Amino acid sequence: MTKASAGRAVFRFQNFRYYVMARFLWGLAMQIQTVAVSWYVYDLTRDPLALGLIGLATFLPTVPLSLITGAVADRYDRRRILYIGYGLIACGAAALCALASVRLVWPLYFVVIFVGAARSFSNPAGQALVAATVPDEEYASATAWTNSIIQTATVAGPALGGLLFPLGAIVPFAVALACFAVATFCAWRISPSQKKLGGKPPVTWSMLVAGYRFIWSRSAILGAITLDLAAVLLGGATALLPIYANEVFHTGSWGLGLLRSMPAVGSIAAALVLAHRPMTRGVGRTMFVAVIVYGLATIGFGLSTSIWPAMLCLMTLGAADVVSVVIRQSIIQIDTPDEMRGRVIAVHNIMTGTSNNLGDFESGALAHFIGAPPTVIVGGVGAVAASLLWIQFFPQLWARESFTQAK
Repeated sequence: MTKASAGRAVFRFQNFRYYVMARFLWGLAMQIQTVAVSWYVYDLTRDPLALGLIGLATFLPTVPLSLITGAVADRYDRRRILYIGYGLIACGAAALCALASVRLVWPLYFVVIFVGAARSFSNPAGQALVAATVPDEEYASATAWTNSIIQTATVAGPALGGLLFPLGAIVPFAVALACFAVATFCAWRISPSQKKLGGKPPVTWSMLVAGYRFIWSRSAILGAITLDLAAVLLGGATALLPIYANEVFHTGSWGLGLLRSMPAVGSIAAALVLAHRPMTRGVGRTMFVAVIVYGLATIGFGLSTSIWPAMLCLMTLGAADVVSVVIRQSIIQIDTPDEMRGRVIAVHNIMTGTSNNLGDFESGALAHFIGAPPTVIVGGVGAVAASLLWIQFFPQLWARESFTQAK
């Protein structure tokens, strides 16, 4: 078997096929909805702070729910949690359709909070579920393929959302609703896992905080998660893309869709390379270098005065980010026992996945006072500085050679 055919071997498993289809459609719909929400809010308000509040609204429910969502994923059927969560997100998309038809802004934030709460449950279950759809020896390949397929959706989604918006504010929300509905069906079609968790642990305070304690006790996981938290919180620029599209590059909604797609273009290229040529050496050093490149590309984007070099910077940013993501997620999944994965991933999501949302709020609030380009440049410098500091804080992570090396 060639390396290329070996890389595609995970698709012989039916559960994995349903899983990646559900994740693809969910990612496509989420990206369409995200670009539509940001342009819709900016079109009505012209206020960077209003854009930042979208990120804050997405983040808010994850804080109180973080203690229970992981425990739920470890105690109950992750497949069922996934399709129920996707179904609730579809309900949120239906509500956004209704709001878009009457051009209201403030109720939209409450819908975003509701969708964020549903994502808080579906994300830990969904990410932990991939390990149950393939044998253990296929996990690294499955992770890389999942990331590449999700990134494909992340390329198509923003561009599609930007093209659909001129047809009417309700159109991209309706398309997202249809994709969410089919994703829910695909998640429902996944067969119950044959990997048993060994019984449901009793619900205690110790169980609820076990994810935090486990991460704190594993320097590799702690370093990887907190590095991403710092870099994305400081270096996030996506919340300000509507401002760049309208006021810097003068392109309108189609330019916003194009800009939102560019990080994913770089991401999918890098993810496909990783899927066919998995990393086997120097994974720690590679992760740190990827975060430094991410920060430098963010600075380059902030300095751009034309859309074309900005697109190149965003592509580079996306490629660097997916390298970091694959390494981080592989370390977390491999270093964490299955019975702990739901709780650990829930903590991982609040510290990294939602750092994007907090980064959006931070960027929007800062841009309200100093402008969009200075905000992006400062964030990129902060991401580079964070990576250099973390090399000093976590030298074992820097020196880690392989995913399976002893911790």
